[in-house]
Amino acid sequence: MKILIIGSKGFIGQHAFDYFKSLKFEVLGCDVVTDYVSDDYIQIDATNSDYHTIFEKHNIDVCLNCSGAASVPLSLENPFKDFSLNTLNVFKILEAIRSYQPSCKFINLSSAAVYGNPETLPIKENATLHPLSPYGIHKMQAEQILKEFHAYYNISTCSLRIFSAYGNGLKKQLFWDLYQKFLNNDQIELFGTGKESRDFIHVDDIVQAIHLVIQNAKCNGEEINIANGEEFTIQYVAELFHKNFHNSKTINFNNQVKPGDPLNWRADISVLKSLGYQQTISIEKGIQRYIDWIHAL
Repeated sequence: MKILIIGSKGFIGQHAFDYFKSLKFEVLGCDVVTDYVSDDYIQIDATNSDYHTIFEKHNIDVCLNCSGAASVPLSLENPFKDFSLNTLNVFKILEAIRSYQPSCKFINLSSAAVYGNPETLPIKENATLHPLSPYGIHKMQAEQILKEFHAYYNISTCSLRIFSAYGNGLKKQLFWDLYQKFLNNDQIELFGTGKESRDFIHVDDIVQAIHLVIQNAKCNGEEINIANGEEFTIQYVAELFHKNFHNSKTINFNNQVKPGDPLNWRADISVLKSLGYQQTISIEKGIQRYIDWIHAL
């Protein structure tokens, strides 16, 4: 099986590339990074990506799209750029697949941001969507494009709604933010009350889940929650990180909600479990691994 990973130099994309390589899959990486040359890597233009050449030249069984923008604040600052990377780009990839390799399976990384503040927990895939930011709206629109190409062109597609991803290599979001503040600030201040909650999933479990989707999912335009079905408050995981990092500074919450941030998340992962998913890395183990990675930098 030959897998094309678009966004192979990003956080999840790089882990997916290494994971499938380790399983002896034929893997082709694709990204905008310019200072890397390899026989299994294709560089694309960051401003005008063209996927037709790729699908015309290479026989691809599965295309995994890990590319795009992944920042709620930046989507609020520059919504057109976010739309181009998270929605328009998905259409361009699917149009290339339709034109040259309609038998290629397309897996797109969506986001739990499509849910916004859900009406009930845990969140099922059929929950009403209430995105709170351009980022969430554009991910929702991309999911509709996958449904369109399956319904009208019979392309096998599946959207993966990733919840709170973390792990080695991620240099942004909560744990990296804490690390930077431990280094540079006397006072550690975080947004919110600390009572906000997330459903965290380690990147190693994400790539395992992606593999199961490729193997076992119907890929008929459906969406699948990628999470662990566990709800942890930001205060709990911040204090866990603080304790394992052996830092004496105090963490305070400013009681301000950042625009676009949801309050509470916990996924229903019945669909993912039906594909064979089992969590391998607990939040405690995952945070310790992340801290070990930081210390090795």
